[in-house]
Amino acid sequence: MDRKAILSKLDHTLLKQDATWEQIRTLCEEGMEYRVASVCIPPCFVKEAREFVGNRLKICTVIGFPNGYSTTAVKVAETEDAVANGADEIDMVINMNRVKDDRFEEVWREIREVRQACSGQILKVIIETCLLTQEEKIKLCEVVTKAGADYIKTSTGFSTGGATFEDVALLQNHVGDHVKVKASGGISTWEDAERFVRLGASRLGTSRLIQLLEEKSGR
Repeated sequence: MDRKAILSKLDHTLLKQDATWEQIRTLCEEGMEYRVASVCIPPCFVKEAREFVGNRLKICTVIGFPNGYSTTAVKVAETEDAVANGADEIDMVINMNRVKDDRFEEVWREIREVRQACSGQILKVIIETCLLTQEEKIKLCEVVTKAGADYIKTSTGFSTGGATFEDVALLQNHVGDHVKVKASGGISTWEDAERFVRLGASRLGTSRLIQLLEEKSGR
C-alpha cells in the first residue's frame, strides 16, 4: 500500500503527560511535512498549535482523557473550550462506568451532548475495546451510530491494550454507514498499519509511523 495513502489517514499523536511545547511543535512540523490527517495533542496545546500551523494542518485533541469518568458537563465544557481554541477534531472517551452498569442510554446522551458542543467539528468516540466484552463492543457500535458521531475509536493507548485486528473488523461490521473506524494504540509497524486499513480503518492513531519512516531513510 502506498505510504502517502497511509500517512493521509494518520492522526500523528503525542499525548504523554510530560510532553513539552518543543515536542508538540516538532510533531506539527512533521505533520505538515508528511501531510497527515491531523496531529492529536493535549488540550493545553491546542491554541498554541493552531497559531503555529495556521490552516496548514488539522488539530485534534482529547476530551475526558484517558479514563472517561468525568461528568458530562465537564466533557461538554472541555469540548467547547477546545473548539474555541481551534480544534478541528475531538476524540472523546466514553464513560466506562456507565457501560459496566448497563446504562447505555446515559452513554448515548453524553455522546449527543458532546456532539452538539463540537459545533460541526469531527467527533471520534473512544470506547476502550480492551475493557469490553464482545457484546458491549457491538452495543456501543449501535450507541455511537445512534448518537451521530463521525468515528468510533478503539483505544486511548493508556489502558491495558490497544487496537487489534479482530476489534477493527468487528467495529467495521457493526457501525452504521456514516460512522468510520479509527484504530489506535500499539500500532508500531507499517505492515500493521496497512492491515488495519485493509480491515476498514479510516484513521490510525499512533506516534510511531513517522519515526519509523525517518529511521528507514536515515534522518
